[in-house]
Amino acid sequence: MRVLLAEDDPIIAEGLVRALSKSGCTVDHVTTGIDADNAVASAEFDLLILDLGLPRLPGIEVLKRVRARKSTVPVLILTAESGVEERVRGLDAGADDYLVKPFALPELEARIRALVRRGSGNPTGVAVGNLRFDTVERVVRYRDQLLDLSAREVALLEVLMSRAGRVVAKEQLIERLCGWGEEVSPNAIEVYIHRLRKKLEVCGNNIATVRGLGYYLEKPRDDIA
Repeated sequence: MRVLLAEDDPIIAEGLVRALSKSGCTVDHVTTGIDADNAVASAEFDLLILDLGLPRLPGIEVLKRVRARKSTVPVLILTAESGVEERVRGLDAGADDYLVKPFALPELEARIRALVRRGSGNPTGVAVGNLRFDTVERVVRYRDQLLDLSAREVALLEVLMSRAGRVVAKEQLIERLCGWGEEVSPNAIEVYIHRLRKKLEVCGNNIATVRGLGYYLEKPRDDIA
């Protein structure tokens, strides 16, 4: 899951980036409203955590611009304002949830899980045959057995499972797996694919290569219409 964090408080931002990265998320961090607006307009994110008190462009204006572009990215607002009027204004502008500072990290994580469940349209996760990706716990199971996957492998399989049967380009995989400032080469993607393919052999699932285009997770024969 790729998350955009728009927060100008360095202490809060550092803690959130560390916690979200530990859970397997790819986190991009910006400190101004202008940068947040540009980021959402130019890249695809699974979640936007948005502070309302951003410099250069208030968070509420960022939110209005995001929704004006018909973006459906889930938005969790962070704010130091606890008044009802402020919360209503944010929700009316298109926010999906609201959290007042200071907040407990477990509460933030619980709200993120709820937004992910709501956004996925499937509270149990994504399934391809007997392979299931839990969008909340961010783990992969085969017939209820937990697969031993690295965070990068989980992120890679999440993309392939969500688009099972469709080719995903290397460039798309790199974008979904890497935050700004990180460098992952196409060769590294090939290594991740090779390792993941080996681990899926026991599950009977295969990652096919389409030369010059990318990869796709083959659907089990029974799933093919």
